[in-house]
Amino acid sequence: MTRISRRTYLSGVGTAATVGLAGCAGGGGTDSLAVAYMPIFPDLQYFVMESEGYFENVDATVEGNEFTDGPAIVQAYGGGELDVAMFGIVPSMIVIDRGIPAKVTAANIKEPMAIMAHEDLQALWAEHGADAFSVWQEETGRTFRFGTFPQGSVPDVLLRYWLESEDVDTSAVDIVEINGANAVWQAIANGEIDGSSIMEPVPTRAAQERVPVQTFRTADEIMPGQPAAVTLMSDDVRGTPVAEQFLEQHVRATEFIRNEPEATADVVESGIGMDADQALSALRGPLSNFVTDPREIENGTEIFSRFANENGQIEEQLSLEQIFDYSVYETL
Repeated sequence: MTRISRRTYLSGVGTAATVGLAGCAGGGGTDSLAVAYMPIFPDLQYFVMESEGYFENVDATVEGNEFTDGPAIVQAYGGGELDVAMFGIVPSMIVIDRGIPAKVTAANIKEPMAIMAHEDLQALWAEHGADAFSVWQEETGRTFRFGTFPQGSVPDVLLRYWLESEDVDTSAVDIVEINGANAVWQAIANGEIDGSSIMEPVPTRAAQERVPVQTFRTADEIMPGQPAAVTLMSDDVRGTPVAEQFLEQHVRATEFIRNEPEATADVVESGIGMDADQALSALRGPLSNFVTDPREIENGTEIFSRFANENGQIEEQLSLEQIFDYSVYETL
């Protein structure tokens, strides 16, 4: 299910008013650019571009379409409804693997995830290392429960990669599928899970509210260059000046996030619904590594491609050349 963003609707003028693009595919028609995004921290550039009026510098009317999950965006892309999508690296690979003419032209963020674990498990780990999960089961009488997004999602892949790198058999833990960061937070707050692999705002909120489940490892400690949300563009868009214009505004948004944390926190509150004070803490934390250059996530993307192939989400392990188009960013 999609919808035009609340601010776009209330403004009455859309996210951009300039037309003139010829040949754009997707639901927006020849004069518009249909952009998919999700109301999540790793898609923050979209909300900055919208709130700061950056889309006015794109020679097409940007039509924002909000989605709640990656599979829905994949479906819309397959139906020819979208020109650009700002969402996870794994669903982007699925789009490419299905033969839909599109490539990743930019990263949105790198290393934005944290592995969170109950303080008791963290204490056991200090003494027993990876055997801590077995000791936990002996002491509590139950298996340690991780709760994260569905299998194959970015948080899920990072969790499984970390467990694999620590030689932890996944049978030693339960991995519960949960849809949405808010639902993950509620599961943590209610004591329904013992750990998670998740992005902001959950780690910051957990730290501020002092629940037993806290950040244990950050993504940069586990997988340098870990990808998350990216910007996927259809081939018809990548061959036009609009692609470069869109990425120019993406770079502006990335710089805005880095240089204007207080103003960005207000954007987070209005666009994503996270309290501005918590957002400011998150923006100053170790998980807010907003970038545009797609080369900054190459290492992690290769790992994610392997996992996506092993999970059966993509038929072949995609190469970096199959996934990325660096030329648009390099023209800036």
